Amino acid sequence: MTQRLWIKDPLAILADGADRGVIIAVGRIAELVPAGATPAADAIFDASAHVVLPGLINTHHHFYQTLTRALPAALDRELFGWLTALYPVWARITPEALDSAATVALAELLLSGCTTTTDHHYVFPPGLDTAIDIEIAAARQLGIRFVATRGSMNRSQRDGGLPPDSVVQDEDTILADSERLIVRYHDPSPHAMVQIALAPCSPFSVTTSLMRATAALAARTGVRLHTHLAETADETAFCQQTLGCRPLDYLDACGWLHDRTWLAHGIHFDTAEMARLARAGVAITHCPCSNQALGSGHCRVCELAGAGVKVGLGVDGSASNDASNLMQEVRAAFLVQRARYGVARVSHRDALRWATEGSAACIGRPELGRIEAGAAADLALFKLDELRFAGAGDPLAALVLCGAHRADRVMVAGRWVVQDGAIPGQDVPALLRHHAAANAAMRA
Repeated sequence: MTQRLWIKDPLAILADGADRGVIIAVGRIAELVPAGATPAADAIFDASAHVVLPGLINTHHHFYQTLTRALPAALDRELFGWLTALYPVWARITPEALDSAATVALAELLLSGCTTTTDHHYVFPPGLDTAIDIEIAAARQLGIRFVATRGSMNRSQRDGGLPPDSVVQDEDTILADSERLIVRYHDPSPHAMVQIALAPCSPFSVTTSLMRATAALAARTGVRLHTHLAETADETAFCQQTLGCRPLDYLDACGWLHDRTWLAHGIHFDTAEMARLARAGVAITHCPCSNQALGSGHCRVCELAGAGVKVGLGVDGSASNDASNLMQEVRAAFLVQRARYGVARVSHRDALRWATEGSAACIGRPELGRIEAGAAADLALFKLDELRFAGAGDPLAALVLCGAHRADRVMVAGRWVVQDGAIPGQDVPALLRHHAAANAAMRA
């Protein structure tokens, strides 16, 4: 870790003034190497066959949903019907099943070039009280940076909410466990490997009391807040009928409208609401694949950005996206937003920026998502040696336009966690066997 590693002469790199690569030392980018320079280095990695990106950052996910991809009962449903089909299955998740689900999701993310991820776990059936601990252990094992968003639901069907009684917790239990996790795991320092955020699930599954109490706990402990908001027209109708206001007004009334909050989806905001989000410093996670699969609508990314809102990317759950591949999400975001706004307003670089600098802004981590001196040494290196890249002219554009999906090398905090397209030490066949067994047991 004290040696100076030169990632030398990349085929292309998403940085200015780094034509000859970068120097890595003590887990950080020590310097950029401009054209014509020959820096002092203790070791060299020849990157002449690689396109180098800042490590991609996933700002919304549900790891446990890798257990219910393409579930027949949930196919061809909009969000509310999709959830009601899946909740009874999720109610049978065990600690062993969650460990397999999280490891599958994390491995898939790493192999797609993702170096930092969040996860929004909000399903806590009996026996799964340590769900967040399980996920943190899996992330540490694989060496990926992790922001665990402690999700929660306490408005069940008996209270007029959507989830069944078996997967919710009471407010006191939620707040006590949230504080326990913050004390045990949250590292507020720059370059932290593990952080905690608090994440009540949605307006239709959480009480106003819990929303406000969670905001107060987050303010007292200095952690960030996250939730689903403005994802579907049904959600807006629920808020207006049940709470007497639109979702953003509800969020404001609960004390959430500030710069420590980021929201998943953000599809159904009007122009005035976008301006309010910008003034408050609230960021939005765009989840294009999930939004398309569920028919929820299209996030108005260019209008949000034009209003001054920071926008990042998330793969969302593997039961609505049915994948945990962040590089594929970059391409999906590019295509969806270009179709909406046209060639002149959306480029491949915009899509890459959403997954790097934009996502870093969502989670309040300016040391991530960029290649510059002092930034974290989190990098994703892709080769262009597959048939899909044959004839490509611009290497950076080729990653997005030609559909890159698997990194050859991934570095987190100066350590290689993916080498030659594989995770060292990860027994993938064994992982798949364990995951399949957990899947079968849940659906039995």
